[in-house]
Amino acid sequence: MMHRFLLALVGVLANWPALAGERWETLPPTPAPIVADRAGHAQVNGISIYYAIYGHGSPVIFLHGGLANTDYWGNQVAEVAAHHTVILMDSRGHGRSTRDTRPYGYDLMADDVVALMDSLDIPKADIVGWSDGGILGIDLAMRHKERIGKIFAFAANTTVSGVKDGVEKNPTFAGYIERAGREYRTLSATPGDYDAFVEQISRMWAEQPNWSDAQLKAIDTPILVVDGDHDEAIKRDHTEAIAATIPHAGLLILPNVSHFAFFQDPKQFNFAILHFLGDE
Repeated sequence: MMHRFLLALVGVLANWPALAGERWETLPPTPAPIVADRAGHAQVNGISIYYAIYGHGSPVIFLHGGLANTDYWGNQVAEVAAHHTVILMDSRGHGRSTRDTRPYGYDLMADDVVALMDSLDIPKADIVGWSDGGILGIDLAMRHKERIGKIFAFAANTTVSGVKDGVEKNPTFAGYIERAGREYRTLSATPGDYDAFVEQISRMWAEQPNWSDAQLKAIDTPILVVDGDHDEAIKRDHTEAIAATIPHAGLLILPNVSHFAFFQDPKQFNFAILHFLGDE
């Protein structure tokens, strides 16, 4: 199945129109919030988690990257919700969700996802994750595999050594961090705590994830490991190693995009998601 998927996608990408300029250097605007069919706050796992639900069909949970929020998926919602029930959630302390005094960790944040699923009566869901969200997808595959179908893991790392040194100095990534701060001050219940929030998240990033090859080899969930060919944050050889280590995982490198491919080329990104989920 994975082999057929990759062959089909390569055929599509080979015919993709060339775009002028360096698309991978751009940081398009964060989409405006989309009115949800249902939205609210779930009081689970000691915090309040904001969620929004769109469409009908088998459930797909979208997990955003570190410092971001659900609005970042605005270019994906309509296309995926035409085939699935799309569930967006703000991770703990991000966007409109709250946090408690426990230190950030991927296991804790993955447990938040399962707690929200329980609250919404979702027994099993596919996962689309970007960056920290992709890491959470892999964590879920290791620790809650009975709750997860397929995982589209974009721009994830499985050890801290997989992150490029000095990524925060990259102009595109630095612009993202600055933007995320403005959005945090607009959306958060604790708008003055952005610096403390970043400090706490940074502690997690300094130490996690740190999974062994043995842990990755034990995964039997269908996973597509995806990244942009100009990712500012994740080393290409690390992405390739993740796909080579997880049994039966696929590897997809999207052309002319970076860590922010879902903004930079949503058509390409959405096609990859839907094809992997069996809808294209």
